Amino acid sequence: MSRSVRLEQGSPGEDDAPLEHAVWRLRSRGCWEDAAALLAPHAAREGAAAVRRAALLVERCMFTADGWAEAEDALRTAEALAADDVLRGSAACERGHLAYASTVLGVRDRTDEARSALGRAAALLPPASPGRAALDFRRGLLAEHLGDSPQAARAAYRRAHAGATADGDALLCSFTWRHLAGLALRDGELTEARHGFAESLRLREELGFLVGMAPALAALADVQPEPEAARLRTEAQRLFRLLGGVPTWLAPRLAAA
Repeated sequence: MSRSVRLEQGSPGEDDAPLEHAVWRLRSRGCWEDAAALLAPHAAREGAAAVRRAALLVERCMFTADGWAEAEDALRTAEALAADDVLRGSAACERGHLAYASTVLGVRDRTDEARSALGRAAALLPPASPGRAALDFRRGLLAEHLGDSPQAARAAYRRAHAGATADGDALLCSFTWRHLAGLALRDGELTEARHGFAESLRLREELGFLVGMAPALAALADVQPEPEAARLRTEAQRLFRLLGGVPTWLAPRLAAA
């Protein structure tokens, strides 16, 4: 898959175009609408840009529980412009992620749509495509949170982690570390969980993925002794307020801390 389709990647490298840097800066600070607006002229006629724009707006839904109509419109455009299996598979992967977000955030149960869309993506994306890592990660999310199958989720996260590592996708690695750590904590493996949460936080700090920092800090706080846990929670609360209460699903957890 071309780099322009891959939203899960880390911050752009030195050789990337100025547009990529601008989109990353906005996205990493939770300014998804502004980032999507930068891609809009290209997304109106280019399939890869249309998928990337849709992915940004789907991510906004996941973090804010808002913007569903805009994400749906962007996905329809991406699906209409997809001219090959890679683009069609990428668009299907984003549709599956949107349906998952709607379900897990309690907006509307779209479990069947999520499974169908991710299954379609699996059939379309070539085995060696970089997009397979993000697809494996999202299939892990479905298995863990909608299928109550931690073993299947762990296997999917491990495949995603291996793929992301091979692709040099540090941001996706930060997600796979975090979710593998969550499963380890569920099994009582505290040392493994602490390592995974710490790696997730480290990668987000290195990438400057500010909008993902509060959840990483809060997760690591849960497995650290005091007073370090309190320091991490305080920093998570500070960043959460700085970003205007994003991600919204983190609010109850920080309020209870």
